[in-house]
Amino acid sequence: MLKQAKVISFIATRKPAEAKAFYRDVLRLSLRSEDKHAAVFDLEHGTLRVTPVEALVPAPFTVLGWEVANIREEVKVLGEFGVDCLKFPGLEQDRTGIWTAPGGAKVAWFKDPDGNILSLSEPGED
Repeated sequence: MLKQAKVISFIATRKPAEAKAFYRDVLRLSLRSEDKHAAVFDLEHGTLRVTPVEALVPAPFTVLGWEVANIREEVKVLGEFGVDCLKFPGLEQDRTGIWTAPGGAKVAWFKDPDGNILSLSEPGED
């Protein structure tokens, strides 16, 4: 039933103005609407609602990610906006923070202004 439905993703923020600027200007998402409940961004197959909350403890894992065709280019653009990829002990990541999984997929992680962990993934050969 839900396989064909569009996904609505939610990200919590304690910094609504900074979060709106980050998702709109850095990640280049189209802002559909904004009110006191959320800044709503259009995604290709769904919607992202960046919702203000009173308290937030960011999860220590990825909460939202995107599959991209060219992860190196996307990481370069993030860097131009001052966003550095995270480095994790025990993962062999390159100097830009990109990890290559055993199957060849490439993954990079970064944080939004509230510390939510986001990721980019480029599919591998398999």
